[in-house]
Amino acid sequence: MLKKIIPLFAILFTLTMCARQKTVYVCPPCDNVCDTETHDKPGTCTTCNMKFTTKEKRDSDALETLRAKKIKIAFYLQPGVEVLDFAGPMEVFAYAGYEVFTVSKTKESILSQGILKVTPDYSIKDAPESNILAFFGGNAHNAYADKEVMKWVKARKDVDIHFSVCTGAMILAKAEILDGKTATTFHSVLDDLEKSYPKVNVRRDVRFVDNGRVITTAGVSAGIDGALHLVAKLQGLEKAKEVAFYMEYDKWKPGEGLILSADNPYEK
Repeated sequence: MLKKIIPLFAILFTLTMCARQKTVYVCPPCDNVCDTETHDKPGTCTTCNMKFTTKEKRDSDALETLRAKKIKIAFYLQPGVEVLDFAGPMEVFAYAGYEVFTVSKTKESILSQGILKVTPDYSIKDAPESNILAFFGGNAHNAYADKEVMKWVKARKDVDIHFSVCTGAMILAKAEILDGKTATTFHSVLDDLEKSYPKVNVRRDVRFVDNGRVITTAGVSAGIDGALHLVAKLQGLEKAKEVAFYMEYDKWKPGEGLILSADNPYEK
Protein backbone atom coordinates (compact mmCIF):
# COMPACT_ATOMS: atom_id res chain seq x y z
CA MET A 1 0.00 0.00 0.00
CA LEU A 2 2.81 2.41 0.96
CA LYS A 3 4.54 1.79 -2.40
CA LYS A 4 1.37 2.93 -4.19
CA ILE A 5 0.92 6.05 -2.02
CA ILE A 6 4.48 7.43 -2.46
CA PRO A 7 4.32 7.65 -6.31
CA LEU A 8 0.88 9.27 -5.99
CA PHE A 9 2.29 11.97 -3.71
CA ALA A 10 5.14 12.52 -6.17
CA ILE A 11 2.69 13.04 -9.04
CA LEU A 12 0.56 15.45 -7.01
CA PHE A 13 3.65 17.41 -5.93
CA THR A 14 4.85 17.70 -9.54
CA LEU A 15 1.44 18.87 -10.75
CA THR A 16 1.24 21.43 -7.94
CA MET A 17 4.68 22.84 -8.72
CA CYS A 18 3.89 23.07 -12.42
CA ALA A 19 0.69 24.97 -11.67
CA ARG A 20 2.58 27.38 -9.44
CA GLN A 21 5.25 28.00 -12.03
CA LYS A 22 2.84 28.60 -14.90
CA THR A 23 4.02 31.62 -16.87
CA VAL A 24 1.50 34.30 -17.75
CA TYR A 25 2.13 36.33 -20.91
CA VAL A 26 0.90 39.89 -21.50
CA CYS A 27 1.37 42.83 -23.86
CA PRO A 28 3.94 45.48 -23.01
CA PRO A 29 2.03 48.63 -21.91
CA CYS A 30 0.39 50.18 -24.99
CA ASP A 31 -2.69 51.97 -23.58
CA ASN A 32 -5.06 49.68 -25.48
CA VAL A 33 -7.68 47.23 -24.21
CA CYS A 34 -5.13 44.43 -24.67
CA ASP A 35 -3.17 45.76 -21.67
CA THR A 36 -5.58 43.82 -19.43
CA GLU A 37 -5.51 40.56 -21.41
CA THR A 38 -3.45 37.53 -20.36
CA HIS A 39 -2.17 34.57 -22.41
CA ASP A 40 -0.79 31.15 -21.58
CA LYS A 41 1.94 31.06 -24.25
CA PRO A 42 4.32 33.42 -26.14
CA GLY A 43 3.09 35.17 -29.24
CA THR A 44 2.13 38.49 -30.81
CA CYS A 45 -0.84 40.61 -29.85
CA THR A 46 -3.51 40.80 -32.56
CA THR A 47 -4.57 44.26 -31.33
CA CYS A 48 -1.28 46.19 -31.08
CA ASN A 49 1.07 43.78 -32.90
CA MET A 50 3.57 43.85 -30.03
CA LYS A 51 5.32 40.68 -28.90
CA PHE A 52 4.14 39.30 -25.57
CA THR A 53 6.32 39.57 -22.50
CA THR A 54 5.83 37.82 -19.17
CA LYS A 55 3.60 39.47 -16.59
CA GLU A 56 6.41 39.23 -14.06
CA LYS A 57 8.79 41.16 -16.34
CA ARG A 58 6.18 43.80 -17.18
CA ASP A 59 5.51 44.42 -13.48
CA SER A 60 9.23 44.53 -12.74
CA ASP A 61 9.84 47.04 -15.55
CA ALA A 62 6.99 49.21 -14.28
CA LEU A 63 8.54 49.31 -10.82
CA GLU A 64 11.95 50.24 -12.23
CA THR A 65 10.35 53.11 -14.14
CA LEU A 66 8.52 54.22 -10.99
CA ARG A 67 11.73 54.22 -8.95
CA ALA A 68 13.24 56.75 -11.34
CA LYS A 69 10.33 59.18 -10.93
CA LYS A 70 9.34 61.72 -8.31
CA ILE A 71 6.69 59.53 -6.75
CA LYS A 72 3.22 61.04 -6.48
CA ILE A 73 0.62 59.46 -4.23
CA ALA A 74 -3.09 60.29 -4.24
CA PHE A 75 -4.96 59.65 -0.97
CA TYR A 76 -8.69 59.29 -1.57
CA LEU A 77 -10.48 60.36 1.63
CA GLN A 78 -14.21 59.84 2.17
CA PRO A 79 -16.26 61.42 4.99
CA GLY A 80 -15.72 59.40 8.18
CA VAL A 81 -12.31 58.04 7.11
CA GLU A 82 -10.26 56.63 10.00
CA VAL A 83 -7.56 59.10 11.13
CA LEU A 84 -4.67 56.66 11.64
CA ASP A 85 -5.58 54.72 8.49
CA PHE A 86 -4.38 57.60 6.35
CA ALA A 87 -2.26 59.65 8.79
CA GLY A 88 0.16 56.77 9.51
CA PRO A 89 1.00 56.05 5.84
CA MET A 90 1.02 59.80 5.15
CA GLU A 91 3.83 60.24 7.71
CA VAL A 92 5.78 57.37 6.16
CA PHE A 93 5.48 58.65 2.60
CA ALA A 94 6.21 62.25 3.61
CA TYR A 95 9.43 61.25 5.39
CA ALA A 96 10.35 59.11 2.38
CA GLY A 97 10.19 62.21 0.19
CA TYR A 98 7.09 61.38 -1.84
CA GLU A 99 4.58 63.96 -3.03
CA VAL A 100 1.28 63.23 -1.31
CA PHE A 101 -2.02 64.92 -2.09
CA THR A 102 -5.59 64.32 -0.98
CA VAL A 103 -8.70 63.77 -3.09
CA SER A 104 -12.35 63.44 -2.22
CA LYS A 105 -15.57 63.45 -4.21
CA THR A 106 -15.79 67.22 -3.81
CA LYS A 107 -13.50 69.89 -2.36
CA GLU A 108 -15.78 70.38 0.60
CA SER A 109 -14.20 69.68 4.00
CA ILE A 110 -14.80 66.19 5.37
CA LEU A 111 -14.87 65.06 9.00
CA SER A 112 -12.49 62.22 9.82
CA GLN A 113 -13.75 59.94 12.58
CA GLY A 114 -16.03 62.72 13.80
CA ILE A 115 -12.98 64.62 15.08
CA LEU A 116 -10.61 65.97 12.45
CA LYS A 117 -11.74 68.32 9.69
CA VAL A 118 -9.83 67.79 6.43
CA THR A 119 -10.03 69.96 3.33
CA PRO A 120 -9.10 67.87 0.24
CA ASP A 121 -6.57 69.27 -2.20
CA TYR A 122 -8.65 68.09 -5.17
CA SER A 123 -12.00 66.66 -6.13
CA ILE A 124 -12.46 63.69 -8.45
CA LYS A 125 -13.14 66.21 -11.23
CA ASP A 126 -9.72 67.91 -11.15
CA ALA A 127 -7.35 65.49 -9.40
CA PRO A 128 -4.03 65.08 -11.26
CA GLU A 129 -2.56 61.72 -12.19
CA SER A 130 -0.57 59.82 -9.57
CA ASN A 131 1.84 56.90 -9.54
CA ILE A 132 0.15 55.41 -6.50
CA LEU A 133 -3.54 55.55 -5.57
CA ALA A 134 -4.44 54.84 -1.93
CA PHE A 135 -7.72 54.09 -0.17
CA PHE A 136 -8.52 53.85 3.53
CA GLY A 137 -11.08 52.50 5.95
CA GLY A 138 -13.70 54.27 8.00
CA ASN A 139 -17.05 54.62 6.26
CA ALA A 140 -15.55 53.07 3.10
CA HIS A 141 -19.11 52.27 2.01
CA ASN A 142 -19.49 55.97 1.27
CA ALA A 143 -16.96 55.52 -1.55
CA TYR A 144 -17.68 52.08 -2.97
CA ALA A 145 -21.46 52.61 -3.01
CA ASP A 146 -21.05 55.84 -4.97
CA LYS A 147 -21.24 55.16 -8.72
CA GLU A 148 -19.53 58.43 -9.62
CA VAL A 149 -16.59 57.73 -7.32
CA MET A 150 -16.21 54.17 -8.55
CA LYS A 151 -16.27 55.34 -12.16
CA TRP A 152 -13.40 57.70 -11.29
CA VAL A 153 -11.43 54.91 -9.59
CA LYS A 154 -11.74 52.64 -12.63
CA ALA A 155 -10.78 55.46 -14.99
CA ARG A 156 -7.39 56.04 -13.32
CA LYS A 157 -5.42 54.09 -15.91
CA ASP A 158 -1.95 55.54 -15.25
CA VAL A 159 -1.69 54.20 -11.70
CA ASP A 160 1.38 52.02 -11.13
CA ILE A 161 0.42 50.74 -7.68
CA HIS A 162 -2.89 50.51 -5.81
CA PHE A 163 -2.61 50.63 -2.02
CA SER A 164 -5.32 50.14 0.61
CA VAL A 165 -5.53 50.16 4.38
CA CYS A 166 -8.26 48.51 6.43
CA THR A 167 -11.68 48.50 4.68
CA GLY A 168 -10.20 50.54 1.84
CA ALA A 169 -9.78 47.09 0.30
CA MET A 170 -13.54 47.04 -0.29
CA ILE A 171 -13.15 49.98 -2.66
CA LEU A 172 -10.49 48.11 -4.65
CA ALA A 173 -12.64 44.99 -4.66
CA LYS A 174 -15.69 46.90 -5.92
CA ALA A 175 -13.53 48.35 -8.72
CA GLU A 176 -12.50 44.77 -9.66
CA ILE A 177 -8.85 45.64 -9.00
CA LEU A 178 -8.57 42.72 -6.57
CA ASP A 179 -10.06 40.14 -8.97
CA GLY A 180 -7.77 37.11 -9.14
CA LYS A 181 -5.52 38.52 -6.43
CA THR A 182 -4.84 37.83 -2.76
CA ALA A 183 -5.86 40.49 -0.25
CA THR A 184 -6.51 41.27 3.39
CA THR A 185 -8.54 43.89 5.25
CA PHE A 186 -9.82 44.88 8.71
CA HIS A 187 -10.46 41.80 10.87
CA SER A 188 -14.22 42.34 11.24
CA VAL A 189 -14.70 42.66 7.46
CA LEU A 190 -12.72 39.63 6.27
CA ASP A 191 -15.81 37.43 5.98
CA ASP A 192 -17.73 40.16 4.16
CA LEU A 193 -14.89 40.66 1.64
CA GLU A 194 -14.71 36.92 1.04
CA LYS A 195 -18.47 36.48 0.65
CA SER A 196 -19.10 39.59 -1.47
CA TYR A 197 -16.12 39.17 -3.80
CA PRO A 198 -15.48 35.46 -4.50
CA LYS A 199 -12.80 36.30 -7.09
CA VAL A 200 -10.57 37.61 -4.28
CA ASN A 201 -8.39 35.22 -2.28
CA VAL A 202 -8.86 36.61 1.24
CA ARG A 203 -6.09 36.05 3.79
CA ARG A 204 -6.35 36.34 7.54
CA ASP A 205 -3.70 37.01 10.19
CA VAL A 206 -1.34 38.95 7.93
CA ARG A 207 -0.29 42.60 8.30
CA PHE A 208 -0.24 43.18 4.56
CA VAL A 209 -0.38 41.38 1.21
CA ASP A 210 1.83 42.42 -1.71
CA ASN A 211 0.66 41.19 -5.13
CA GLY A 212 3.27 43.22 -6.98
CA ARG A 213 1.26 46.24 -8.08
CA VAL A 214 -1.55 45.93 -5.55
CA ILE A 215 -0.90 46.10 -1.81
CA THR A 216 -3.60 45.70 0.83
CA THR A 217 -3.13 45.90 4.59
CA ALA A 218 -5.06 44.90 7.66
CA GLY A 219 -6.64 47.55 9.86
CA VAL A 220 -5.49 50.89 11.25
CA SER A 221 -1.85 50.54 12.46
CA ALA A 222 -1.11 47.87 9.82
CA GLY A 223 -1.19 50.68 7.26
CA ILE A 224 2.13 51.93 8.63
CA ASP A 225 3.67 48.49 8.05
CA GLY A 226 2.31 48.38 4.52
CA ALA A 227 3.60 51.87 3.80
CA LEU A 228 7.08 51.04 5.11
CA HIS A 229 7.04 47.90 2.98
CA LEU A 230 6.21 50.00 -0.08
CA VAL A 231 9.13 52.32 0.69
CA ALA A 232 11.42 49.28 1.01
CA LYS A 233 10.08 47.98 -2.28
CA LEU A 234 10.70 51.25 -4.14
CA GLN A 235 13.77 52.66 -2.39
CA GLY A 236 15.34 49.76 -0.55
CA LEU A 237 15.20 48.33 2.96
CA GLU A 238 17.72 50.81 4.40
CA LYS A 239 15.52 53.75 3.38
CA ALA A 240 12.51 52.12 5.03
CA LYS A 241 14.53 51.53 8.21
CA GLU A 242 15.61 55.17 8.15
CA VAL A 243 11.98 56.30 7.95
CA ALA A 244 10.90 53.91 10.73
CA PHE A 245 13.74 55.18 12.95
CA TYR A 246 12.80 58.81 12.32
CA MET A 247 9.19 58.03 13.27
CA GLU A 248 10.41 56.05 16.33
CA TYR A 249 8.33 53.14 15.06
CA ASP A 250 10.66 50.67 16.76
CA LYS A 251 8.11 47.82 16.85
CA TRP A 252 8.25 47.40 13.08
CA LYS A 253 9.20 43.95 11.85
CA PRO A 254 10.39 44.29 8.21
CA GLY A 255 8.71 41.81 5.89
CA GLU A 256 5.97 40.83 8.33
CA GLY A 257 3.43 40.28 5.60
CA LEU A 258 2.57 38.02 2.68
CA ILE A 259 4.79 38.91 -0.27
CA LEU A 260 3.63 37.30 -3.51
CA SER A 261 5.70 39.62 -5.71
CA ALA A 262 9.02 38.49 -7.18
CA ASP A 263 10.36 41.89 -6.16
CA ASN A 264 11.04 41.12 -2.47
CA PRO A 265 13.16 43.85 -0.79
CA TYR A 266 14.03 41.59 2.14
CA GLU A 267 15.81 38.98 0.02
CA LYS A 268 18.29 41.38 -1.61
